[in-house]
Amino acid sequence: MKKSSKLILFSALVAFTTFSCSSDSDKPGNETGGGVDTGKTKYIITATTGAAGIADYLLTADDISKGSITTTGNGIEQDGSYRYYITAQNNFFSLLYGQGNPGAVTTYNLNAEGKLIKKSNFQAETVHVFAAVNKDILTIKVPRSGAASIAQMYKIDAEKSLITGEAQQDTKKLAGNGERAFFTWATQVGEKVYMPYMSIKGDGVDNFGTKNPDSTWVAVYTYPELKLEKVIKDNRTSYLGGYYTNGLYQDENGDAYGFSGAVATSNSVVTSTKPSAVVKIKKGTTEFDKTYFFNVQEKSGGYKIASSTYISKGKVLLQMFGTVGTNKGAAKLAIADVYNQTFTWVTNAPQVITFTTVERYNLVSEDGSSAIVGINTPEGNWIYTINGTTAVATKGIKVEGGQITAIAKLKY
Repeated sequence: MKKSSKLILFSALVAFTTFSCSSDSDKPGNETGGGVDTGKTKYIITATTGAAGIADYLLTADDISKGSITTTGNGIEQDGSYRYYITAQNNFFSLLYGQGNPGAVTTYNLNAEGKLIKKSNFQAETVHVFAAVNKDILTIKVPRSGAASIAQMYKIDAEKSLITGEAQQDTKKLAGNGERAFFTWATQVGEKVYMPYMSIKGDGVDNFGTKNPDSTWVAVYTYPELKLEKVIKDNRTSYLGGYYTNGLYQDENGDAYGFSGAVATSNSVVTSTKPSAVVKIKKGTTEFDKTYFFNVQEKSGGYKIASSTYISKGKVLLQMFGTVGTNKGAAKLAIADVYNQTFTWVTNAPQVITFTTVERYNLVSEDGSSAIVGINTPEGNWIYTINGTTAVATKGIKVEGGQITAIAKLKY
């Protein structure tokens, strides 16, 4: 199908079931709710019960610092085996992973009474990247094997739930090394979009393996045109982020910091020889800063980064692989200060962690001091607040009847 006709079809699917896009629809008191800041907020906690065919329940809470909440007889049930989420323009988007097929995208916000309500429901391509850029959500479907090598990029207006643009990228041409590029995430940096990627074989046997484990790439695109400008390259560590995992953040100064686990593999064996580390792109440049290299693996005593989330003022919450030097082991949490290149293990966190929301579904406290994350353990599941300066974790609300998969916040 030609690009233009695909765009028309996809836009029509969105428009057919979307909500009114008049400015009045964003005022409290309307069923769409939530456009005016009244000072009231509510947390959205998603939890999965593990039942077959059920993705998550959407739970709401006014306070996540104490008490408990349950999925039993509570919340809005999601359908499908797996969902992923993003909040943009005070809307909460629930996207169904369609196993390569189109999947449902459901949009929620809060009405004037603080009740979570559905705004729209439509079908969209199953994507591997979804990020807020300006007032849009940028989504990318990335092929991983076979003859297909074209990544499809869709620009969705987050207020109107309408597709406003599409672009394509030949991932084999982008990689330029006999493999293919697989975008790990997309981050707005200034007025551009930076997209780190892995180089993968995509051969159907060892899809995510690579013959290039010790290199870092970030593709730079104009926005909203989504035109490729250049690729930023380095060879002091490995690729940034990971599959469905953000690894690049812009700080308050406009600089960008990239986080690499150095866990590139071949036939499921880690082959990266460079350390797990943080690299930097200075504001206004499209090159890695050769004077900056934060060797996290060395500072941590040999552990590698699994995922990360930026807090503020250079403080980053890291989830580390629990077995030294590998991409395995129960999660361990730490705070990194990328300005001072310091590393501190988090205290008062659970000793045994089965799953956290550190990969992409977290919040930062109103004062910018702490990360708010869901932590699941064999003993139970809680929302924790982790201070970026002290690296101390404080236990909050307990979530019963399901594993925490995401946490977000909306105003009403």
